[in-house]
Amino acid sequence: MDLKQLEELVETLRRSDLDSHEVAKRIQASLYEDIGYARVDHARAVRQGFPEVVFGKGKPRHQIVGIVERLLQKSDSNLLVTHTDADTFGDIRNIVTEAEWHESARLVRIMRDKTDRGVGNIAVVTAGTSDIPVAEEAALTAEAMGNRVERVWDVGVAGIHRVLAERSLLRRARVVIVAAGMEGALPSVVGGLVSVPVVAVPTSIGYGASFEGVAALLGMLNSCSSNVTVVNIDNGFGAGFVSSLINRRWEAPAD
Repeated sequence: MDLKQLEELVETLRRSDLDSHEVAKRIQASLYEDIGYARVDHARAVRQGFPEVVFGKGKPRHQIVGIVERLLQKSDSNLLVTHTDADTFGDIRNIVTEAEWHESARLVRIMRDKTDRGVGNIAVVTAGTSDIPVAEEAALTAEAMGNRVERVWDVGVAGIHRVLAERSLLRRARVVIVAAGMEGALPSVVGGLVSVPVVAVPTSIGYGASFEGVAALLGMLNSCSSNVTVVNIDNGFGAGFVSSLINRRWEAPAD
């Protein structure tokens, strides 16, 4: 429940159209809703700037659809379902026709608010083509949170002239997200080219000694480029989310 909705509820109570018990119930319901298998967090957008995102992996299809349905009933904001599949998308689309399926990222996106909330652009970069699914999750998340996104694929350090050719695009970005596997060197290179935050995403792409992304993670954590920060392995959503908060136009809270 945002400030305007709360003011309307208080005004309704003042007019005595509702008793205090009913008002208390409505306020409680606006915080979270217990539907048995999940406690749906309806207040997350107010606290964190974006509604609850549904992580689909490991959840039965009916639970994902049930959570999505409850979130959509209480909000007109955009909605994401990550790490899901095409069958689940089909069930979601039965209840909301504007749902989009993004095969590469395994993500369902519902775009109902296209307000531009960013100060500048967010650039999303991959070292290799195999890193695209993770990077695309970051890009789709950033777009859902109201950002303009530019994508730069397959510019890893094995052919460093490729990323150098994109210096102009990288330097005009407000935040740069870099997804890389193997040894995870690309974020340090990009960090040395730009004066803005670089959010590094280690991916689980690589041969045995990459330890499913651990080698890239450690390399990024040890970056000598001071503007590089790191999210968890394959966490494209986390990179897109935090980059959106960095890029968001700041608005003073109402008194």
